[in-house]
Amino acid sequence: MRILKKNARAPLAIAVAVATLLGTACSSTYTPAWAGKMMGYDLTGSAEVPPVSTKATGKSTIKVGDDRAVTGGITIEGMTATAAHIHQGAKGANGPVVIPLTKSSDNAFTVPANTKMTDAQYAAFKAGNLYINVHSAANPNGEIRMQMKP
Repeated sequence: MRILKKNARAPLAIAVAVATLLGTACSSTYTPAWAGKMMGYDLTGSAEVPPVSTKATGKSTIKVGDDRAVTGGITIEGMTATAAHIHQGAKGANGPVVIPLTKSSDNAFTVPANTKMTDAQYAAFKAGNLYINVHSAANPNGEIRMQMKP
């Protein structure tokens, strides 16, 4: 009996641990198809073509799903942005706008709701041939940029 009394709390501890694990598993949220494809990279003037000397910076949270849906946005600091876009172009090259971003505040732009890439745009994304670029009055061709990576 002494052994049972000494370990009487073990079943309770195991039950609490299992309930905690199950609660954690049950409370987790659905993971969308684009999970793990966040473009959490920095936008810089040195990535522009040609490079721009600027103190401005930016951070992207743009995501591209397997269904070609594009969501998220960018935040910027150190500049007054006039526009932001996703362009098609390889690293070191400029290209046309494929998705204009919407200015949501003085320092943020978002992807418009329900935006989906075409098959050609998605292929360019998978090949690393899309980039995000933010424009200003001082640098109308772009002040900060980052190449999107799948």
